[in-house]
Amino acid sequence: MKPYKVGYVAGVFDLFHVGHLNLLKRSKERCDYLIVGALTDELVIKFKKNPPYIPFEERKQILEAIRYVDEVVAVTEENHEKMKAWQLYHYDCLFSGDDYSGNEYWIQDKKTLNEHGSNIEYFPYTKSTSSTMIKAAILKSLEK
Repeated sequence: MKPYKVGYVAGVFDLFHVGHLNLLKRSKERCDYLIVGALTDELVIKFKKNPPYIPFEERKQILEAIRYVDEVVAVTEENHEKMKAWQLYHYDCLFSGDDYSGNEYWIQDKKTLNEHGSNIEYFPYTKSTSSTMIKAAILKSLEK
């Protein structure tokens, strides 16, 4: 029996790679129903100052095709904060890579979620690949 009914994980999921797949697989192993939040193009631009390579609707379709994913939702300005997402989806656990585990905002969010009967669990970050590494490799190959 899985420890959580509803799980939630959010991200950009641009240039989808095995690290993304690992996160989704591990998340689904811990819950019966996995909701994946994909940041809209506008939100990506706000936070990262650059648009994603793959537009939101295409990233959404990719995520919907993955067997570990039960539902894909848009992460917007209105619901990107963890508690706002919790109010919408009532998830039992938010999953993330462990690169955020020491972040003071995430520590506070975990306390607040715990007060509402929810949790945050972290998985080891896949260090062998990232969207940033893929983008750098593309740029390097274009320079040749």
